[in-house]
Amino acid sequence: MGAGGHGKVVADAACEMGRWNKVAFVDDRYPSLTEVFCWPVIGRVDEIEPLLSEYSDIAVAIGNNHLRIDLLKKFMAIGFSLPAVIHPAAFVSSRSRINDGVVIFAHAVVNVGAEIGLGCIINTAATVDHDCILDEGVHLSPGVNLAGEVSIGACSWLGIGASVIQKIEIGNNVIVGAGAAVISDIVSNVTVVGVPAKMIKKNT
Repeated sequence: MGAGGHGKVVADAACEMGRWNKVAFVDDRYPSLTEVFCWPVIGRVDEIEPLLSEYSDIAVAIGNNHLRIDLLKKFMAIGFSLPAVIHPAAFVSSRSRINDGVVIFAHAVVNVGAEIGLGCIINTAATVDHDCILDEGVHLSPGVNLAGEVSIGACSWLGIGASVIQKIEIGNNVIVGAGAAVISDIVSNVTVVGVPAKMIKKNT
């Protein structure tokens, strides 16, 4: 669900896995949009339920963390399965825990003891070290690096290239700016930027 740029990367990862024999999009730009790259767009989001008989699995490929989680829960209630989409060029420890609806892109790393919550995005070349815990809806942008035992609350978003030292706790609905270095705990509902990362505003 969602035929934008992020959706293309999810679809590509799904195809590279070799698990599915066909991949298609639903997107509210249908019917003006009928194809993205090599994948068909077959309907709008509000037309999704009848597709369950043909497509039992769904990935929600949108960046808005709160909306992504809401839609995943809605589609789960309808009866869709929410498999994790993990690019074969990623390394994911068999001793980590990956929940439903997670996407993990090429060259990402998830190490032993990590727990990745519902609908998280581990983007290209992001690393999650040992024993990190990511609540639902977290998005790690490309090149984010988490040291061991980091905890991140629901629907937080770490910008491209951000780094977090070991044993840091980041609250819910936090935005960490691109390239920031997080060296102390962050409360919920704030935006932080810089080296070291400091709060610049509160998030509604």
